Amino acid sequence: MKRFKIKDLMVPLTEYAVIAEDASLFEAVKELEKAQEEFDTTRYRHRAMLVKNREGKIVGKLSQHDVLRALEPKYMEMKSETHQMAKLGFSKKFLLSMLENYKLFDKPLDDICKKAGQEKVIKFMHRPTDGEYIDENASLDEAIHLLIAGHHQSLLVTRGEAIIGILRLSDVFAAVFHTMKACNL
Repeated sequence: MKRFKIKDLMVPLTEYAVIAEDASLFEAVKELEKAQEEFDTTRYRHRAMLVKNREGKIVGKLSQHDVLRALEPKYMEMKSETHQMAKLGFSKKFLLSMLENYKLFDKPLDDICKKAGQEKVIKFMHRPTDGEYIDENASLDEAIHLLIAGHHQSLLVTRGEAIIGILRLSDVFAAVFHTMKACNL
């Protein structure tokens, strides 16, 4: 796995959905759709967007999960609770009881969608931690470790201080899968 370099597996910024932090969620979803349509059809589609500030610097990620969470504002109040609950082994019955207890989605979804379309990306985006960056010349072994240990869907690829692309879990998995196939397992 050391023969793979991150720069060979990453998606360059020019091929990825990038949205301004002050854009609306609706604008972000439209940009994601556009990027998916233009992306290489032999690779997995994008599931997230990178977020840039006014200076053009990448400052965050906005995933499909983040957009769905934005549809119900009460999730922001419960964020720390809901983030860990599934990992702690709570039953499906208990998790679904939260719908009733917190009165989640008690408004028509159409109204929620209109409101979410006006919300700004910056409110719902994820700001990467130190463990979500990887150098373009790092090995696939290092990337796998960061993805697994941090339970990340992607890593931001750097060249010096600049972010030049994104390494997605799906691309790492594809490289590992193709290596397995070459081994004739």
